[in-house]
Amino acid sequence: MPLTLSFGRLLTAGLLAGLIAGLLAGGFAYLAGEPRIDAAIAIEEQNALAHGEAQGGEELVSRDTQKNVGLFLATGLYGTALGGFLATAYALLRRRLHTSSDTRAALGLAAAALTGIVLVPWLKYPPNPPAVGDPATINQRTWSYLAVLVLGLVAIWAGILAARTQTHEWRRATAGLLGFAVVVTIAYLLLPTINEVPDTFPAVLLWKFRIASLGTQTILWTVLGIAFAGLLNRLATSNPTPDVAADKAATADA
Repeated sequence: MPLTLSFGRLLTAGLLAGLIAGLLAGGFAYLAGEPRIDAAIAIEEQNALAHGEAQGGEELVSRDTQKNVGLFLATGLYGTALGGFLATAYALLRRRLHTSSDTRAALGLAAAALTGIVLVPWLKYPPNPPAVGDPATINQRTWSYLAVLVLGLVAIWAGILAARTQTHEWRRATAGLLGFAVVVTIAYLLLPTINEVPDTFPAVLLWKFRIASLGTQTILWTVLGIAFAGLLNRLATSNPTPDVAADKAATADA
């Protein structure tokens, strides 16, 4: 039976789970991503010197602060915000999910978000480190990324609707994958291809940065789903449903 809780308690659980996930993702980003960013910044500075360009003015926030306090503050706040998003989605969609398990519902929503919000955009527009990208195309890149992000969520929705048209389990899985793949394929074909990576930029550094970025997001959403499901389970054991509570009360009276 689905867990019945006030939205306030669900939101609190989501925010706490998001904070935990954000800090852990920040730890991974610090170890796997920050060294690549430092290397990319060094390349950018070398290119500027080679072309006789003046270095930028004094930084408002030092690089050391950015990759230490700033990184964990950013990922903590980002994770907390996503936790609130997941809790809100859970509150709105729980009754529509075809499962009696709150754990499966929470993990399913987190997996859907990871696929639609992270994986689909990453495959079309993988992130680039500093020194990559033309400032003149930033608006086009921003709007294209937002478009593929929205279409990623639409693809998840289309896959769910397609799966629900079938009765047998393997047919549901096949229909869901086909529905998802059709929307993603159309989105990839319609959206422009953007490739502004200079030929001189080290390919190994580029892909290590991109993998680190994907790993950070994967850890964030995975931990968020597990932590949120765990908190829901804890709330379920400390706040039994009305039927269970009534049974316990009747047993006590007897």
